Amino acid sequence: MSSLLFAAEAREKFWDPGPGGIPGWTWVLLIVTILVMLAFDLYRHRHDHEPSGNEALRESAGWVVCGLLFGGFVAVQFGSEAFGEYISGYLIEKSLSIDNVFVWAILFSSMKIPLKYQHRVLFWGIFGALTLRFLFILVGATLISRFVWVLVVFGAFLIYTGAKIIRHRDDEGEDAKTTGLGLLKRVMPVSDEFDGHKFFTIENGVRAATPLFAALVVVEFTDIIFAVDSVPAVLAVSNEPYIVFAANAFAILGLRAMYFLLADARQRFHYLSHALGGILMFVGLKMTVSPWYHLNTYVSLAIILAMLVGAMIFSERKARELGHVHA
Repeated sequence: MSSLLFAAEAREKFWDPGPGGIPGWTWVLLIVTILVMLAFDLYRHRHDHEPSGNEALRESAGWVVCGLLFGGFVAVQFGSEAFGEYISGYLIEKSLSIDNVFVWAILFSSMKIPLKYQHRVLFWGIFGALTLRFLFILVGATLISRFVWVLVVFGAFLIYTGAKIIRHRDDEGEDAKTTGLGLLKRVMPVSDEFDGHKFFTIENGVRAATPLFAALVVVEFTDIIFAVDSVPAVLAVSNEPYIVFAANAFAILGLRAMYFLLADARQRFHYLSHALGGILMFVGLKMTVSPWYHLNTYVSLAIILAMLVGAMIFSERKARELGHVHA
């Protein structure tokens, strides 16, 4: 009888942990929502084709709406403070993801991946990214909850990374491509020929990876590099794994559509790297001093928004000036 009572109490605590806790059913809802959205996206793009600009714009807007709707759920379920943390994390991850998009464009171009196959690579790349982010977030949040000094270490790392991003390199992504392909070739043969949208093929009687799988490995490798920056950045605005993972998930779910929308617009975002670097340095500073001083969530959100809006305005002006000069 005692074991049955214990099991009942455990279930009750899981589904309704009380004030300040995250009910288990909200985790179930989040995971199921993500899986349904991934399944829908896979079904919608079951046929290989080259997405048009209008299609990418509609899908990007749809993913943003989904992210905001889930933010509404967070506000209703957990309150305004949690909503502010979610939106801050969503904006940080979304803005950092734009840089990721440009790196993908360089990688796909250098690896000569046809446009009609790129969505397939990105779909499975993002599926893997969600799993990696979940593990990174759990590890990061656990470290922060047990060792306060980890906040200072993460914060200092973000400040350093932000300064490095401001010095944006045009060849960013080449190192990841070389390393990722090198690792893959140590494990199995890599073919130079495509076999439709397959990741593996038979070449001279030997199972080999196609260029699509090689691209997938490189995409996953670059996401690990970006996650090292973005996960601590979102943990700087919230140390609740549920909020951090939800913000990460909804931000990167729309990356495929964003890629097809923005991949060729790198020159129009001249000051984006400055804003991204500034955001990372800001959240790094916020994280570093957080053991002694807590900055209001909505003040943080306002600063992040101001940096992004400022970067867009000045980038647009720069693009017009360059267009005028070239004209």
